[in-house]
Amino acid sequence: MDVKGIQRRLREFAGERDWERFHSPKNLAMALCAEAAEVLELFQWLTEEESRRIAGSERDLAPVGEEIADVFIYLARLADELGIDIEEEVLKKMEINEERYPVALSRGNAVKYNRRV
Repeated sequence: MDVKGIQRRLREFAGERDWERFHSPKNLAMALCAEAAEVLELFQWLTEEESRRIAGSERDLAPVGEEIADVFIYLARLADELGIDIEEEVLKKMEINEERYPVALSRGNAVKYNRRV
């Protein structure tokens, strides 16, 4: 995925519509949360099994994909506005998580523990 290319395209899209003035970090963060809530709404009231079956239904999966795309769009715009390199930050966070949650202590365990790295 070319995140920087997507961000450039989103920046151009917003610029052509004179939307930059609305795309403050605060507003983008709020929109990101609203879109994440729309993802959540699609799973509300489903059982664990029903939520897993969505992947097998093109009809049910399509709206989830659209909402996930909206979440990513606002996340990409927010990072762009703040000058944050998403790929770099994700890779750094993955390294932190690998140290924080070693396989020997974390495998099959959903309980968070307070081991500091």
